[in-house]
Amino acid sequence: MQDQPPWLGAAWRELGQREIAGGADNARIVGYFREVGHASIKDDETAWCAAFLGAMLERTGRRSTGSLRARSYVTWGTGIETPRFGAVAVLTRGSDPALGHVGFVVGETDDALYLLGGNQSNAVTVQAFARSRLLALRWPDEVTQSVALPVVQTMESDARFDMALAHVLKMEGGFSNDPYDPGGPTNFGITLRTYATHIGRTLDASSRAGLVAQLRVIPPETVRAIYLKRYWRPASCAVLPAGLDLMHFDAAVNHGVGGAIRFLQRAVHVEADGEIGPITRRAIAVTDSQEVIRRYALLREERYRALPHFWRFGRGWLNRVKATKVAALAALLVERSDLAPSSSTNSSNGDDHMTTETGAPATKWWGHSLTVWGAFVTAAAAILPTLGPLIGIDITGDAVRQIGSDVGSIVQAIMGVLGTLMTLYGRARATSPLVRREMNVRV
Repeated sequence: MQDQPPWLGAAWRELGQREIAGGADNARIVGYFREVGHASIKDDETAWCAAFLGAMLERTGRRSTGSLRARSYVTWGTGIETPRFGAVAVLTRGSDPALGHVGFVVGETDDALYLLGGNQSNAVTVQAFARSRLLALRWPDEVTQSVALPVVQTMESDARFDMALAHVLKMEGGFSNDPYDPGGPTNFGITLRTYATHIGRTLDASSRAGLVAQLRVIPPETVRAIYLKRYWRPASCAVLPAGLDLMHFDAAVNHGVGGAIRFLQRAVHVEADGEIGPITRRAIAVTDSQEVIRRYALLREERYRALPHFWRFGRGWLNRVKATKVAALAALLVERSDLAPSSSTNSSNGDDHMTTETGAPATKWWGHSLTVWGAFVTAAAAILPTLGPLIGIDITGDAVRQIGSDVGSIVQAIMGVLGTLMTLYGRARATSPLVRREMNVRV
C-alpha cells in the first residue's frame, strides 16, 4: 500500500465531472478557472486541463502556475527523470509547439502513461497517453518524492480484478428496468446514466430510447472498462488483501466509491473521512482481514435496512451481502492456505502449438487434464451440501466455532474457487488435445 499525494486525492474526488452539451455549463468546471485566478471565464468549453490540474494543487496548498497553458508546467516545480505516483506530466498535442496537455500520473506501462486529468474526452477521467508525447515530468518543490508509481497491469493479467468482477456480474444479473429502482434501466449493474457518461452521450428525452437499446447489448469489454475505471481503481481495491478487495469492490459498486471507503474505515475503526490514507492503510495492515470482512458485511446490512426501498429489494440486498461475505472469506482462506495453483508450474509438454516434432498433434489422456479435474471440483462444490454426508464428509463443531456459522458455505465456495482456478489454469497451460484411453479389462 502506498501514500497518495493530497492533490491526487482531490483530483480523484472530481472523477466523472464532464462538460454539459448545449448552452449550459458545468459550474464545477467553471470553478476550476476561478481557483487558478481566471474568474472571468464562465464556460466549460475553454480548454481546461491546466485549470483542473492547477485547481487541485491550489486546493491542497501547492502553488500552481496560474496559467491556462498546459506547457506552463514544463518548468514548474522540480524536474524528475522517472514517473512518480501523482507527478505532473506535460504532453505534446499535435504539431503546434504552443499546444499541450497536462495531468497527474497514476500508472504506467512500457508504452504509455496513465493520467488522471481534466478535459480528457471533455471530462475528468483516467486515460492512457503514448510515452512518445511526454515533454516533462515535474514534482512540487516542497514535497519529498517518496511515492512509488504502481505499474499498471494489463487487463488480461489482472486476475484479482477479473475474479471480483465475475462475482459482481453474477450478483447484478442482466438487463432490468424496475420502476422502483432509482437507477432506472440497468444491465450488468451499469445504469443508463453511467453508460451514457462513459460513451460521452447526453441522456435526455431524445436520446433515452436509443441509449436503452445500446445498454441492452453492451459489449463485455465496455462492461469491464467501466467497472475498472469507475470502481476498482478509484476505490483502491488492488492494494487491499485478498478477499477484502472483493468485498470492497462489491460495496463500491452498490454504495458508491465514497460510501465503500467509509464502510472500510469503520470496519477497521478509524475516522470515516472517505479517503484511504496512511492511517487507514496502517489499520488494515494490523487488523485480521477475516474480522474486517465480517464487520464490513454487518455495516452494509445496516445501511440496506435503513433504505426506503428495503421493503422491495431488502431480501436480495441481504442475500448479496451474505454471498459476497462467503466469497470473500473463501478467497482469503485460499490465499492463506496457499491452495491456488502456482504460476511457476511448468507443463510437461512445452510445445505451445500442441504438435510433436513431426507435426502430428500430441495427445493426452483426459484423466491427466487439470482442466477436466477443475471442472469436476467445481461441480462437486455445487452438490457438496448433499453429497458430503453420504460419503462421510462432516464439518466438526470445532471448525464451525473457528471459522463461523458460514463454514459450510465457505468450504463450498473454496471448492468452487479452486475448481475455477484449476480449469482456467489448465486451459491456459494446455498443450495437448485430449483423447479417450482404451481400457482392456481381463476377467
